[in-house]
Amino acid sequence: MSTSKTTAPVRISPGPSGTQSFLLTRVQPALSGLMDGSLSTLAPIFAVALATHRPLTAFFTGAAAALGAGVSMAFSEGLSDTGDLTGRGRPVLRGAITGGGTFAGGIFHTLPFLIPGYGAAISAAIAVVGSELVILAGLRRRFFHTSFARSFLAITVGGAIIAALSSALGIAAGG
Repeated sequence: MSTSKTTAPVRISPGPSGTQSFLLTRVQPALSGLMDGSLSTLAPIFAVALATHRPLTAFFTGAAAALGAGVSMAFSEGLSDTGDLTGRGRPVLRGAITGGGTFAGGIFHTLPFLIPGYGAAISAAIAVVGSELVILAGLRRRFFHTSFARSFLAITVGGAIIAALSSALGIAAGG
């Protein structure tokens, strides 16, 4: 006597909900890019600004760093996984979002170096960096429900380490 059982396919991991999907496929790549661009481009921009006291040279350095970091992060994120196993969405879109966020994060504090005066340019750039830190902490609070103070502190510590290293390099190079 044979009995046949039919079993429904077992789903090992449930797919993300609409909110989770939006966070995984759009917000997380954008925030990752913004944070990377904001922090990783600080060192070359400020090292060059401090070493040369030439705002336009710092601007071109920052623009190149923002473009290079944006392209690098786009490829890195786009090639990191297909999205099939992780549910993180289409790799090309995720890469474009991350790369765009990285470029945006790097270019904002580069723009003040279009101001011809060194003192005004560096002061404006520092103010923009401070604004970026507040915005990043606010975005983390809004989308990931992390403490604003904790996020701000973590991002600021990373920025402070980078600022100290780039300042030391800029001063050592002749600033």
